[in-house]
Amino acid sequence: MEWVLAEALLSQSRDPRVLLGALCRGEASAERLETLRFLLQRLEDEEARGGWGSGALPEAAREVAAGYLLPLLRDLRGRPTGGPDPSPSQRHRRRVLRAAGAALRSCARLAGGPQLAAALAEEALRDLCAGWRAPGAEAAVEVLAAVSPCLRPREDGPLLQQVVQTAVALALGRDGDEAGPAEDTAALVAGRLLPALGHCGGAVLRAVWGELVAPGAPSGPDRVGLKLLVLSALAEKLLPEPGAGSDPRAHEVGPDARLCWRFWRTVQAGLGQAEDALTRKRARYLLQRAVEVSAELGSPCTCRPQDGNGPSLFWWSEKKKDELLKFWENYILIMESLEGNQIHVIKPVLPKLNSLFEYAVLEENGCWLFHPSWHMCIYKRMFESENKILTKEGVIHFLELYETKVLPFSLEFSEFIVGPLMDALSECSLYSRSPGQLIGSGSPLGLKLQKFLVTYISLLPEEIKSSFLLKFIQKMTSRHWCAIPILFLSKALANVPRSKALGIEGLLALRDVIHCTMITHQILLRGAAQCYLLQTAMNLLDVEKVSLSDVSTFLMSLKQEESLGRGTSLWTELCDWLRVNEGCFKQTPTCRPLGSHETSLNAFVKNLVQEYVKSPSGETGENHFMPDWFEARLVALMVLLAVDVEGMKAQYSEKQRTQTILRIFLDPLLDALMKFGTHAYVPLLKTDRCLQLLLKLLHTSMSKGSSQDDEVFTVLQNLVKTATESVSEFILRRLIMNELNSVSDLDRCCLYLMVLTELINLHSKAGWKRDNPIWRAISLLKNASIQHLQEMESGQEPTLGSQIQRVVSMAALATVCEAAAEKPELQLDSLAAGPMERFLSSLQLNQTLRKPQVEEQSSFFEELSSSQGWGKIAAQYIHDQWVCLSFLLKKYHAHIPASETEIPEPFLPAVQMPIRTLQSALEALTILPSDQVLPVLHCMKILVPKVLASSASLCIESFDLGWKIISSLSNTQLIFWPNLKAFVQFVFDNKVLTIAAKIKGQAYLKIKEIMYKMIEMSAIKTGVFNILINYCCQSWIVSASNASPGALASAKNYSELILEACIFGTVFRRDQRLIQDVQTFIENLGPDCAANIVIENTKREDHYVRICAIKFLCLLDGSNMSHKLFMEDLAIKLFDKDELVSKSKISYYVNSLQHRVKNRIWQTLLVLFPRFDQNFLTGIIDRIFQAGFISNQASVKYFVEWIIILILHKFPQFLPKFWDCFSYGEENLKTSICTFLSVLSHLDIITQNIPEKKLILKQALVTILQWCFSHNFSVRLYALVALKKTWNMCKALCVEEFDALTSIIESSLHQVESMHGAGNAKKNWQRIQEHFFFATFHPLKDYCLETIFYILPRLSGLIDDEWITIDKFTKFTDIPVDAGFQWYLSETQLCQLKPGDWSQEDIGSSSVEANHQSEWTDVQKKMIPWKNKAPDLDLELVFQDRAAKLGKSVSRLIVVASLIDKPTNLGGLCRTCEVFGAAVLAVGSLQCVKDRQFQHLSVSAEQWLPLAEVGGEQFIKFYLCLLALLTVFLAMQKLFSLISIDLTQYCFPEKSLLLLGNEHEGIPANLIQQLDVCVEIPQQGIIRSLNVHVSGALLIWEYTRQQVLRRGDARS
Repeated sequence: MEWVLAEALLSQSRDPRVLLGALCRGEASAERLETLRFLLQRLEDEEARGGWGSGALPEAAREVAAGYLLPLLRDLRGRPTGGPDPSPSQRHRRRVLRAAGAALRSCARLAGGPQLAAALAEEALRDLCAGWRAPGAEAAVEVLAAVSPCLRPREDGPLLQQVVQTAVALALGRDGDEAGPAEDTAALVAGRLLPALGHCGGAVLRAVWGELVAPGAPSGPDRVGLKLLVLSALAEKLLPEPGAGSDPRAHEVGPDARLCWRFWRTVQAGLGQAEDALTRKRARYLLQRAVEVSAELGSPCTCRPQDGNGPSLFWWSEKKKDELLKFWENYILIMESLEGNQIHVIKPVLPKLNSLFEYAVLEENGCWLFHPSWHMCIYKRMFESENKILTKEGVIHFLELYETKVLPFSLEFSEFIVGPLMDALSECSLYSRSPGQLIGSGSPLGLKLQKFLVTYISLLPEEIKSSFLLKFIQKMTSRHWCAIPILFLSKALANVPRSKALGIEGLLALRDVIHCTMITHQILLRGAAQCYLLQTAMNLLDVEKVSLSDVSTFLMSLKQEESLGRGTSLWTELCDWLRVNEGCFKQTPTCRPLGSHETSLNAFVKNLVQEYVKSPSGETGENHFMPDWFEARLVALMVLLAVDVEGMKAQYSEKQRTQTILRIFLDPLLDALMKFGTHAYVPLLKTDRCLQLLLKLLHTSMSKGSSQDDEVFTVLQNLVKTATESVSEFILRRLIMNELNSVSDLDRCCLYLMVLTELINLHSKAGWKRDNPIWRAISLLKNASIQHLQEMESGQEPTLGSQIQRVVSMAALATVCEAAAEKPELQLDSLAAGPMERFLSSLQLNQTLRKPQVEEQSSFFEELSSSQGWGKIAAQYIHDQWVCLSFLLKKYHAHIPASETEIPEPFLPAVQMPIRTLQSALEALTILPSDQVLPVLHCMKILVPKVLASSASLCIESFDLGWKIISSLSNTQLIFWPNLKAFVQFVFDNKVLTIAAKIKGQAYLKIKEIMYKMIEMSAIKTGVFNILINYCCQSWIVSASNASPGALASAKNYSELILEACIFGTVFRRDQRLIQDVQTFIENLGPDCAANIVIENTKREDHYVRICAIKFLCLLDGSNMSHKLFMEDLAIKLFDKDELVSKSKISYYVNSLQHRVKNRIWQTLLVLFPRFDQNFLTGIIDRIFQAGFISNQASVKYFVEWIIILILHKFPQFLPKFWDCFSYGEENLKTSICTFLSVLSHLDIITQNIPEKKLILKQALVTILQWCFSHNFSVRLYALVALKKTWNMCKALCVEEFDALTSIIESSLHQVESMHGAGNAKKNWQRIQEHFFFATFHPLKDYCLETIFYILPRLSGLIDDEWITIDKFTKFTDIPVDAGFQWYLSETQLCQLKPGDWSQEDIGSSSVEANHQSEWTDVQKKMIPWKNKAPDLDLELVFQDRAAKLGKSVSRLIVVASLIDKPTNLGGLCRTCEVFGAAVLAVGSLQCVKDRQFQHLSVSAEQWLPLAEVGGEQFIKFYLCLLALLTVFLAMQKLFSLISIDLTQYCFPEKSLLLLGNEHEGIPANLIQQLDVCVEIPQQGIIRSLNVHVSGALLIWEYTRQQVLRRGDARS
């Protein structure tokens, strides 16, 4: 077309200057410039053949360049470029720029001299350097791209070098500016300028290559995409061409990128780390191109890594060509498949990854043939996939590497484990259970991780092992880890075989994991992880590099209340480790033994205690803050560890050794304590430290592991008792002698009272004596505290000291009251009201503790202390008041009147005026912080039952205020649960419930409202309902045990609570289920995990709500009328709930919430059934039978059938109603009749207690036989099973009346049994006979809780969340066991069956089978064609000529489908193009039109549409030559980095080319930068993309629609 146009112009005038001058006049439109370019190129061809005279043409070319093109380009530089969504004017400008640049290149060639090209290049280079962010950068790039090929390599060498440096700097962002060049500028330079420089000869190409691989080149992850863009643009020049070595111009041959390690590292970074698909595609293109070039050249090639060690990054050998091609073919196939993110496409390819390792490792000498970094790229890509299933597959595949093979050591392999692998392992969802795996059996990935780590570390060289383990542990501190990954990583480390791999750095790293990573984790998971990390330290620590001081500091990072508890297996293991290694630790001056019999551990501990007890140097008499508890905890821990280590050494005959060693250790402490009572000037800090150590010794010494008497604990108690008198006197003096008078002394007050409480507990075990020092101290403390408080109510202006003493006295009095409440023997007075009771009863409750005036002589520090935090002090004071009042109310609860009309003597206002006291309690709730309200709630528990009848509104207000506090505390774990328990105890107290139900007023409604709110809260906060149901059931059991006639009357009014508990259970999110699974796994470890012993099991799982309710129901007695009425009322409510659920959703899915609720309802009804009598069943039997007609899931149907069988067995009177169930028509019954036929299959159980069975058997046979002829196959199967069992009964009874039916029934059953063939009928007959409900299940012998709640749900396919093992029933001891109820195993073999034993397994379901089938598995493989030839014809003339002959209207749209493989897609596109009049459809091969699938979809469209065969390498040539013909190139492909335009916003030019990508591979990377536009079809759904035929049709129609509209506008 170009040639025709140029010839037509030249035919008008043979003088080129005239033609050029004419074209240079007028508006500079794109069409005019393209025509100018055509003409200049035609003149250039003529000049080369000598067709024009010398002088005229070069001069004309210079005039065109200087007078027209350069001013035009300068003008365009000042205009803005198009953004990501260019408008039509911007696209027109881009078209003008390209045409002007091409015309300028022709002018430079025609001008003859190189000066013009050099001048143009220098000017454009200056403009580009001065303003690469300016709008004119695109024009400068076009000029440089046009004239650079005209520059001379030698003469213009410096200029070319500058151009190269500038181009590479812009393309890679190496410009010194943090922001870097604009993305479109970098892409323009890489796509236009650098390929043009690549045509300037070998020297320039080498200069470009040198800049690309220069040491200072940017190498960050964000620059990988830019590098690959440049490399893919220059791929044809940077990779050698076949035959280049034999070319005489070999000195001009460009660089070989295959020999540069930076090239391969860039490719690997693009393959494994690039976030966008386009960058990864370019990396694959470069790799595949390099492999093909190597195969074509056949010459050896080797590229070593940067350090020169290890296997080559890339190598080629003609001898190994087949193996190398196979390796790289599989490698590229895997990388291409991973782009799909679809596991069903990727999984068949994964076995080929195993073959990559087989190719990569040379078995003879055990070394790598291929660099392992290539394999790591595959795993990186899998780990970073959006599809978590693919990520998990990749992680598991990597962890299984060492199960079947031993790979050579590689440093990059180790770095990969510590880097990308651990990053992938941080994802919690990877640790979920496999399908079919039981709850609590552990994570399969966690087990594989453990095996892998043990195997890998054992194979590491010793010199590498230490550094690897240190990096591994440090990685665990370098990011935020969730609890589950940390747990399994710690468990894997704990199982690594013992070795001396870690020093002090490793110990510090383990401590950092505990301190920094695990602080917010769930308690049980955190405790278990701490256990494993301690085991890791014991297994891997080189004790010669660490001291006992280092070890003790590390042990302090473990929380004793979560992991390291005395008496656990972990404590014993630690003691044994210390015993074995006590002579090997790094020596320090503090742990050197003084004699031959003293060990370093004992010397260290002895010195530790001595240094601790010493008075700190520099102490003055001024007040000090309390010392930190850390050191006291450390000393106590090491003392007890050392004593237990010595206990391990002692023989049975040396029991005194423990007492001796403990006495030696604690002598300094005991000596100091003995002086407390007599030495008045013992330094304050010393007394604090000694009391702290005493307290921590008592707390830490309590054994968690066993209930037997602990010798060490006993000895320690006896030693402490010797100092009791001295310590109690000291504490008493400090508390009552006004010695505590500063804010900092309040912490000391707490310390003293804690020690006093411990001493009270210590002496209470041995029995109280009147001369006991603690007895005397308590009495004196009580009297002195009351005296202090009475004296300070005189109204004087308070001082800081007096107010502090007031707070201290109230705290001391509260401690005395708490001790007296817990230990009644301490109540020194009788029930007669003494001075303390009268004082407490007359306390001014909630009185604000006034802030004191700052004394003049007080220091600035004291002033600051007294003015800050006073609110907290005042709150503590009010809290202690209510502690005292709680004691008073408990003591005199029987004296609290129901009304305040009569006040007996002696006068106790707080007790005998309950309404006023309750009002004060409400006031206290409003002013106290949430962590101080517990004693107020305890008081309300006593007061509310007394005043509910007389002051219901006040009680309702207390309910509301209490619930408001509980709701606000839902995220505060430490104080939420105690407060919730106290709240439940006062709102749901049995007396309160009884009174409220009796009145049936607002209080009753408010209690039920709060009940439902708590159930609602338990759905998001597990354990709330547990507290409520546990307390209510326990209180109702106590009331029921009184055997009063109305014992459960109040429970009947709140039966909704039991109903909700029986059906309770939320459907948790996947992450919540995972945490519960892992917690169950830890609990199942039992004593092997110390966290299970140390941490109390709070039983907050949802299962325990149902367990509590069921165990409560099992304790009820059917002979007790109140019990009987309660159970009947509950049963009615259960039936109502079942009907409500059935109506809410007619069809529900298996394991849905509706399914689970119905399942729980019928489980509860089965538990209640033995307590039902005939009269009650008469009223509900119809509802039970009606449930059989409803479409239910399998588990529900089994329960319905089971309860019907039990009813008919116990009460045969209901058999007539049962036979009536078969009287409905078959259309009404449909498959629900199978429920009743299943019941008949257990007719032997039903008739067990009936002496005369003939009539029943006859009725059963008649009923069954009619259903044996049903049209429904399933109904016939169930009927035949029932017939077989019933007939066996008939034969056993030898009933003569049935002889007439013998031949018919026997032949029918024989025919069924002897069915030939392997069809579905025979298989299903065998399966139904082997089904557990007909073959093994016994309705009577299997009646137990295990069958109801575990075996039957498991066998019926219910999700394992609903399985409740019998162990959970026995572990829940809050509700006692009913000895008369059958709890445990059934008498049949039902529990041994597996679910779905009769179902057939799918072939290839196991991973082993999949591996065996790996080689023949079909995988998707899409090729990029580039080796075929394209026609050399003038395509546009051919197409238009053919269209004219056909008489068709043809558009200017060319559709290129050469990359599409599937005949179906090509056939559909062919039909669409023909319908909408496309100019031509280009396909890869015309042979596709013979394909039947193509013809089926094209419906002869190929006969009316111009088709062109354009494939392979010539396809690229064809594609590029169309640049001269078309306005814009646009593509339809999902590209994540190429900026796309929404189809609804795009305006199609008339002359357009539509390039459609390959179905799987898309558009080749080396063509992407040539695109003008990438059009995106907006999507609303989930699926990632449309079919390529559909996408192409949408774009073709949109093009046609726009052209039709334009023609309509033109006509108008």
